Amino acid sequence: MSYIIGVDEAGRGPLAGPLTVGFVCVSDELDLLTLFPGLNDSKQLTEKKREALFALLEEEPRVRYHVEWIPASQIDTKGLTKPIRDAVARGVRKLMPVPDEGSVYLDGLLAAPTQYKQETVPGGDALVPSIMLASVVAKVLRDRHMKVLGAKYPAYGFEKHKGYGTKAHYEALKIAGPCEEHRRLFLRKFSL
Repeated sequence: MSYIIGVDEAGRGPLAGPLTVGFVCVSDELDLLTLFPGLNDSKQLTEKKREALFALLEEEPRVRYHVEWIPASQIDTKGLTKPIRDAVARGVRKLMPVPDEGSVYLDGLLAAPTQYKQETVPGGDALVPSIMLASVVAKVLRDRHMKVLGAKYPAYGFEKHKGYGTKAHYEALKIAGPCEEHRRLFLRKFSL
């Protein structure tokens, strides 16, 4: 039996919170579009639909998933490229310790360790079912985390905008200044 890993990330552009890399691992014999009706790029789905798909995933023993977190502090000290590459390597090795057990499909510019058979698919989160499901994993778990941070740091409204640079978020930053969850690297260009 051969396996497929799908990889995608969520939270590359926000001003606050972690970047999350989602992974799913399935037998290449499984039809994810049948198992997960309505599966699509997480950005094309409502929050309710993403949560419903994630609930199905949690009940499906034939699909394994994993997430890697890259905190704001690491983004500030190392940027995005190296932490994302390291997170992808950790996640792929966790779900497929033996490289020749299958293939890895990655969205955008992501890459797995070179010993893995892999294909990077620009726009893959809307084209490749395993990447679609990985995008749902990354988005659902990151959004849930941002709701927790919203309760911890109520001045910013993280539960609403998930750390993205909305007008309300900028206004909150002007009043309260940044907290430890803000990416200082991303705030440099703004006079806050």
